[in-house]
Amino acid sequence: MSNSLSAAQRVAIARNPQRPNISDYIDALFTDFFECRGDRLCGEDAGILGGVALFHGRPVTVIGTRKGKTLEENLKCSFGMPNPEGYRKARRLMRQAEKFRRPVLTFVDTSGAYPGLEAEAHGQGEAIARNLYEMSRLTVPVISVITGEGNSGGALALAVANRVLMLENAVYAILSPEGFSTILWKDASRHDEACEMMKMTAPDLLALGVIDDVIPEPDGGAHLAPAIAFRQLDRALRHHLAELDRERGAALAAARYQKFRRMGAAAPQKETQ
Repeated sequence: MSNSLSAAQRVAIARNPQRPNISDYIDALFTDFFECRGDRLCGEDAGILGGVALFHGRPVTVIGTRKGKTLEENLKCSFGMPNPEGYRKARRLMRQAEKFRRPVLTFVDTSGAYPGLEAEAHGQGEAIARNLYEMSRLTVPVISVITGEGNSGGALALAVANRVLMLENAVYAILSPEGFSTILWKDASRHDEACEMMKMTAPDLLALGVIDDVIPEPDGGAHLAPAIAFRQLDRALRHHLAELDRERGAALAAARYQKFRRMGAAAPQKETQ
């Protein structure tokens, strides 16, 4: 794993429009993918793609935020910013996976949930909160992969997992560095400084215990040699899924819950005599 790139450089790579997206990962890693659409309440959201597939012959549920590679594709899926319909669709698929005992594999690449008026009217906050609650209770293995950007609750709504993996040049944070610098300094131009302060890169987050593994990428990013990135990710998914298969359902849910409860907890202070 290379540490020669700055945090700002990794953000730029994570945002490259030619970086592999959820459709590319499904084509490369899975077979017999069957897409499931709609939230059974309001409608369909192209910002999240999900369905049932085979991973090395094993049935799994695959869900991912979807960005396009052209302006037309990005407009169709709101530039990878899901609406509440998308999060409810994801939750529906997770419940289905629980019923049929299928592992859940999620792929996250989003700058955040869609902030529009209609999204708020349709219950954006509630949809995200419900996903966090439901994912914490699943008794099947859940693996989440941050493949590009993973910002805010819009990313976390698909990332309450037993194992959280990150591609080497992906980033994962509470908000974008532009938003961070605007809030903290009232100056979005301090983007590079914010990138370093936020500890949002895969090496930083692995050291902090926020994620569980870093997937190596080809020099310059996954978009320059996607076949290599696919092989690395396939190997990691098989490894972590095999480890999670050793645990019982209730233990998977309990371990996932405790994993997130431990984040940010300070060690107890020893009393001085």
